[in-house]
Amino acid sequence: MKTCCLIFGLVISFTMMLTGCAVGPDYIRPEAPEPQKWLEEKDPLIKSEPADFGRWWTVFNDPVLDTLVEMASQQNLPLRIAGIRILEARAQLGIATGNLYPQSQAVGGSYSYTDVSKNSANSQGGLDFHYSNIDLGFDAAWELDFWGKFRRAVQSDIGKLEASIASYDDIMVTLTAEVARTYLFIRTQEARLAIARENVKIQEHSLQIAETRYKEGDVTELDVQQARALLRDTQATIPRIQADLRQSKNGLAILLGMLPGELKDILEAPKPIPTVPAEVRVGVPSELLRRRPDIRLAERQVAAQSALIGVAKADLYPHFSLFGSIGLQASDAGLTAAGFPGGSSFSNFWDSDSVEFFGGAGFSWNILNYGRITNRVRIQDARFQQLVVNYQNTVLKAAQETEDAMVAFLRSQEEVKFLSESVQAAMRSVDLSMIQYREGLVDYQRVLDTQRFQTQEQDLFTQTKGSVALNFIAVFKALGGGWQIREGRDFVPEETRKEMQQRTNWGNLLTPTKLETPPDNEDKPRWLSPEW
Repeated sequence: MKTCCLIFGLVISFTMMLTGCAVGPDYIRPEAPEPQKWLEEKDPLIKSEPADFGRWWTVFNDPVLDTLVEMASQQNLPLRIAGIRILEARAQLGIATGNLYPQSQAVGGSYSYTDVSKNSANSQGGLDFHYSNIDLGFDAAWELDFWGKFRRAVQSDIGKLEASIASYDDIMVTLTAEVARTYLFIRTQEARLAIARENVKIQEHSLQIAETRYKEGDVTELDVQQARALLRDTQATIPRIQADLRQSKNGLAILLGMLPGELKDILEAPKPIPTVPAEVRVGVPSELLRRRPDIRLAERQVAAQSALIGVAKADLYPHFSLFGSIGLQASDAGLTAAGFPGGSSFSNFWDSDSVEFFGGAGFSWNILNYGRITNRVRIQDARFQQLVVNYQNTVLKAAQETEDAMVAFLRSQEEVKFLSESVQAAMRSVDLSMIQYREGLVDYQRVLDTQRFQTQEQDLFTQTKGSVALNFIAVFKALGGGWQIREGRDFVPEETRKEMQQRTNWGNLLTPTKLETPPDNEDKPRWLSPEW
């Protein structure tokens, strides 16, 4: 009879758990200001057409850059840390899932030996003063999820898992852009170095001319010293460029998870600055919210926090629980006095008479909490509102970054055109000034000015060409391109997964199946199951 009542109570309680409500707000994505059109959409170089955002760097047609990005996606250490954080989030979700089921289950057993003093009070003759006791049992306790506390916790951890994936993608976007940016900067520095060396040769020749004319008495020593000063000033730029070049190569090596100097074989030979397409395909603004992982990260953080309001709010209501224990117990103690039953034995351990159990249901309700629970709910709600505003701000910043990158790309192209003509004019001025100087028509100051201006303009032109490429990179970083290359791959490299599996039993968390999105009316995703 007791067993039937216990089973009936379990069924009723389980039904209550399934039909119970989930307190707290149901998550709705917050509204955010969404750009409707690009400010530069009328510019013929901006095309609102689909593009390969996943491999945008391939438009440079540079195999070295393609290799570097692929290596970084496989070897970058901060990216690997982000991948391991996803595994951590999967494990945390597993804990939350387990709380949907009986939270406490334990199998226990014990053996004890007792030796009772015959001189103790109320001791009776004929009692067994020396006996052993053995028991084996199973205990369980289950706080029912009547108010949806544990379901909300699962929802929160799902949001955190998805946020960790978005964080991984955000790092991937930054990584691909930084690899491309560093590589383009290296090529720009190589071009600047070559131009500086060319100008050194020109200025060395000018110094020789000045020295010759000085020896012949045609000019004063002032021309010689001015020529030497300009030459030394130009030569001084070379060590600075070389230092920047080496530091950039070192930084690129670290991005690829390598020691400085290990990229020597890949980057040894200087190459021209890769050519940038004149036009850029940017898609439509509405796609920005779905593509940029930092926006997805901010939105998933809002979703995770929304569920925590319900977790905190559930503590305002009574907690219902089931508990019980079943086991076997036997002892070798016996009573031999007349009128008493015979002794027991360990051989009777598995008999039905050795079975003992108890069970029941209970509730608890923190009715006098002095506002502590209510204020914990308020804290979670305040954190939720902060994340809503952060999400909205992230969308605004994304729009700003995209517009800034576009206008910088367009205007830098215009700047290059003007500087190209300026460099041509400066080179012609140097030739004319040298001719006139040899003929004695102008003093050396004119030669000095033209050569200095040529050096400056050529260097500025080279840096601006590099800036066009860097701004092109910034456009696609702002558009959220680059993370797509991880699709179809594991977040953690195989060698790392093998190392972790050898150290710890990770089950199927290292290679999880595709997550199944539950219908909107289901609180519990169907693909979640505990690891028994």
